[in-house]
Amino acid sequence: MDGLRLTIVAKIGERKVIETIFRRLSLPTMPIPFGDDVSGVEIRRGMVAVLKMDMLVGKTDVPPGMSFWQAARKAAVINISDFAAKGVKPVALLVSLGLPSDFLKADVTQLADGLNAGAREYGAYVIGGDTSEASDLIVNCSLFGLGKKTLLMLRSGARPGDIVAVTGFFGKSAAGLKVLLENLPAASDVKGVFLDAVLMPRARLKEGLALSAAGVVSASIDSSDGLAWSLYELRKASKVGFVVDNLPVAAEVLRFAKRNGFDASELALYGGEEYELVLTVKPALWNKAVSAVKRVGGSLMRIGKTTKQTDVVLQVKGKTIPIEPRGWEHFKSRR
Repeated sequence: MDGLRLTIVAKIGERKVIETIFRRLSLPTMPIPFGDDVSGVEIRRGMVAVLKMDMLVGKTDVPPGMSFWQAARKAAVINISDFAAKGVKPVALLVSLGLPSDFLKADVTQLADGLNAGAREYGAYVIGGDTSEASDLIVNCSLFGLGKKTLLMLRSGARPGDIVAVTGFFGKSAAGLKVLLENLPAASDVKGVFLDAVLMPRARLKEGLALSAAGVVSASIDSSDGLAWSLYELRKASKVGFVVDNLPVAAEVLRFAKRNGFDASELALYGGEEYELVLTVKPALWNKAVSAVKRVGGSLMRIGKTTKQTDVVLQVKGKTIPIEPRGWEHFKSRR
């Protein structure tokens, strides 16, 4: 048996696992390309049934200090974040739970309340699912919604000269995980901000729906795997490059990085689990995009531009620094 067949998944990582599976599937013609945040099936002319499944596992996704209520809520929110990136309103969730046999009834109650809270926060409902015994906590959510085919915001529409924008600042989740996992110090006035970013993530659904309705976005992705990796995913789908000249580092992260000897840019680019939208907009539509997001109480921040060359770089004080294609990846990454 050749060595490749014996390669363990820890060596190849989540993305190669997905690629391996993808190559063995017989796929129909799809309104949303395979791997573009969500999946879709055209159910009638112009309308798409949009589907998403994402899994939360206790060992890898529930850090110390996160309650079961927060973990279950997060399991719903991470699915809804991908709907936000496509501009699709979520309708219903199915949930499969894997529970250790010594799990307490009180813990199950927390899970149920958290799932309900996460769904209702964004106008969706949990309508059913499955339970089974497992060696670790597993919360697997399958989300359903409907969208107009012409309004879906895919990864593949960016063109050279488009403005690159995000819906918020980066680095707070990365800092929060360092506080939780490594017990690193943070000033009292920012520690709560960091912990909230980890324990109570929020999907930018209002922003995504507003941008979709306005028809201003050429490409979009949710940033759960990190800002850097999000840019590389857009690069792959749209065949463009990116120049980031306004890195959206949160002010609190700058203070935290200075205190603990970190590079704030590293935390902002490669931390992951931010759940912001990373998107591109044609320059002529920029003001319309900003206004659409502002009307729903959000903000849109320009961070750079797309280029014909397919490099992904950061420009700081006249220097051009390559942005590496890395971020959170199951099997390879470790908390």
